[in-house]
Amino acid sequence: MLCYMYIGPITICSPLYRASLILTSVSISPPDFNNNTDGYDGDTAEDRKSQDGSETMPFIDESPTMSPSLCARGPDGEAISPVPPEGLLPRGDIEKGLEMKKLVLSGFLASEEIYINQLEALLLPMRPLKATATTSQPVLSIQQVETIFYKIQDIFEIHKEFYDALLPHIQQWDEKVAVGHLFKKLASQLGVYKAFVDNYKTAVETAEKCRQANVQFQQISEVSAGLTHTHTHTPRAVTLLYKPIDRVTRSTLVLHDLLKHTPKDHPDFPLLQDALRISQNFLSSINEEIDPRRTAITTPKGEARQLVKDGFLVEMSEGSRKLRHVFLFTDLLLCAKMKKTSAGRHQQYECKWYIPLADLTFQLLDDSDVLPHIQVLPEHEIEEIKIKISVIKSDIQKEKKALKGQSRNVERLRKKMNEQESWLLLHSPTIPFRIHNKHGKSYLFLLSSDYERSEWRESIQKLQKKDLQTCQLSSVELQVLTSSCCKLRTVHNIPVTSNKDDEETSGLYGFLHVIVHSAKGFKESANLYCTLEVDSYGYFVSKAKTRVFRDTTEPQWNEEFEIELEGSQCLRILCYEKCYDKTKLNKDDNEIVDIIMGKGQVQLDPQTVQSKNWHVDVIEMNGIKVEFSMKFTSRDLSLKRTPSKKQSGVFGVKISIVTKRERSKVPYIVRQCIEEVEKRGIDEVGIYRISGVATDIQALKAAFDTNSKDILVMLSDMDINAIAGTLKLYFRELPEPLLTDRLYPAFMEGIALSDPAAKENCMMHLLRSLPDPNLITFLSLLEHLKRVADKEPINKMSLHNLGTVFGPTLLRPSESEVTKGHITLASDIWSHDVMAQVQVLLYYLQHPPISFAELKRNTLYFSTDV
Repeated sequence: MLCYMYIGPITICSPLYRASLILTSVSISPPDFNNNTDGYDGDTAEDRKSQDGSETMPFIDESPTMSPSLCARGPDGEAISPVPPEGLLPRGDIEKGLEMKKLVLSGFLASEEIYINQLEALLLPMRPLKATATTSQPVLSIQQVETIFYKIQDIFEIHKEFYDALLPHIQQWDEKVAVGHLFKKLASQLGVYKAFVDNYKTAVETAEKCRQANVQFQQISEVSAGLTHTHTHTPRAVTLLYKPIDRVTRSTLVLHDLLKHTPKDHPDFPLLQDALRISQNFLSSINEEIDPRRTAITTPKGEARQLVKDGFLVEMSEGSRKLRHVFLFTDLLLCAKMKKTSAGRHQQYECKWYIPLADLTFQLLDDSDVLPHIQVLPEHEIEEIKIKISVIKSDIQKEKKALKGQSRNVERLRKKMNEQESWLLLHSPTIPFRIHNKHGKSYLFLLSSDYERSEWRESIQKLQKKDLQTCQLSSVELQVLTSSCCKLRTVHNIPVTSNKDDEETSGLYGFLHVIVHSAKGFKESANLYCTLEVDSYGYFVSKAKTRVFRDTTEPQWNEEFEIELEGSQCLRILCYEKCYDKTKLNKDDNEIVDIIMGKGQVQLDPQTVQSKNWHVDVIEMNGIKVEFSMKFTSRDLSLKRTPSKKQSGVFGVKISIVTKRERSKVPYIVRQCIEEVEKRGIDEVGIYRISGVATDIQALKAAFDTNSKDILVMLSDMDINAIAGTLKLYFRELPEPLLTDRLYPAFMEGIALSDPAAKENCMMHLLRSLPDPNLITFLSLLEHLKRVADKEPINKMSLHNLGTVFGPTLLRPSESEVTKGHITLASDIWSHDVMAQVQVLLYYLQHPPISFAELKRNTLYFSTDV
């Protein structure tokens, strides 16, 4: 059985595949009827295992988490980076960069020539088809030809002009050559591609109707398809066949590389930045609109069924979490799991269940419904897994450097990392997404992001607006559909780091400062707020939330947040209308009942955000515009302990100087923040974990530094998370850690001791060795954190959670100590040392109360040398 698909003027990895033939024959292999899909209760132990996948297809996903690698791909699908030829003599960094820039441009020019030739080849059948359209025996009508070949001539002319302008610059290359204006002009003409994609569905339908109705056109199609299949080399090319904007993606990747090798004072730099911004915005805007172009199969009844969306979701099944691959077709939703196959065999799916979209509803709970128990792991377990993953990443890098990546240990570590990341992906989601078959049972998925849940719901609702009829698939039809999922899918592997290519960007590690300024475009007054999400470890997490701006159409938040990034590549902003109607509140704590007014996302491009200056941007969403600013600080710099130049304040000043000046045993700032948190924040969910508004924290910092008379009034009025954030910031900005640089190595050795008596002796002796102001302050903080943990059933902050938050803050060495450790990777900071820092604080938190007087009197703890 053959199904024809219109593919348009796209560029893909294999040059022969890039020949943009209008119609491509996609053969659907006959189903394997030996596989049983009649049963829908086949959950076994394999459900809990991650699927590495034996195919060589790349992971293709529209989500920014899996952004494309910043390198080109060769015909065999392998990544190829622009590497200088052997023998290139060492020169200055700028000269090397410009030489690399020439190599990048030369490679891109070669691919551009191939692309133009294929566009020209595509135009060849169009001209005779158009010529016969005016004769008495036309193959196609003028309208049909223009629909199928829509905008191809324009795209050809744009790229031919670009090629002709770029070629002489490469042939006469020197360091002063400027090409940025050419790329900016090319990016400004992307509207032609937008028009092509918008016409895509109509073109597909027209081509299919013409093929069925016209024998001559069918023969042309089959000849074209035969040529295409003759030169098929790799399954990667087949996968990328469904990406009509691949040429734009390729241009975007080249812009990344050009910026990397262009000095910032070169005239090209701002022009290339503009071109990259335009291209990225185009990709972001178009990705949500091109779902129908991806895949289509013809059912035995002759119906066209297209894949609109697919992805990995966690399903609650029989009380446990199962990783599923969910496929949304134009008429049904199918939930499948990957079957376990022997090495060398193709992957296969097993259908768990499906629901016709005509029968699908989004379940609303009432008081009589019983919610299934959703087991949520303590946060400290999640954090421990993240730290383990970071340690493995660090070990992989060390192995590669030591043995040039040829060690078997690298593969062993990759497998171990895949297991840890898959576990994290399975156990992290908590946001429920319920769907219901009105003729059958209900199903519950767990997602990590409200953005993702909204995308699935909107995609389904958009399809349901059409005149859909309920469908009942026979076992043969279901088998055919399930068997085709491997070919139709666009997401090939679970979104974890171990499934990425080595050349792919690892994302940003550090802190992103975001100011949410304002929003406009609302038609009616409402109570509005925004949430911010970033990706890490393969999934998105909500990181911050603005205040609710009441009864307005133009909220002015102007709130700043500090968001920790862990390999992040994208920032999402969701705008909500707050629901104050208690009758609409859901009894499920994880359910978000507020209405999403709009959502949008922006790529965290290192070239843009890694700057001392704020980068102002606007996200457009459903007619709403949200203005925000952001800047990024690497983890190395953000955790750097820098002594204050003004010793009259308290931040960045040694604790001994502050206590001596104040004539106190514990700094005033520590006492006041602890008192306020215990007065009205000890029951606050996520206290010390949830970030306060950065502008509030800075205001408190300034007040304490100047010993303002208004401190007590400010503390009583300030949001409690800002006060908690101020206390953390104080300890983080001490010129040396509270537990001192001098004793840091001994703390690391002491916590590693196995014998409980020896560990007790050593750890108590180390406390006695601290200066009195440090020790008394530490003991005061320790007892406070224990009182916070006593309220864990309410505030969800366990001793483990508090240890994770405060451990690195109280122990991380100052700059001079860090440099001795030769830390070279941003992710290395979350490694063995951080795990040990957390364990040190946790040891004291779990220890019976420690009295300063008894500690000083006790002669038991004197035998361990520091």
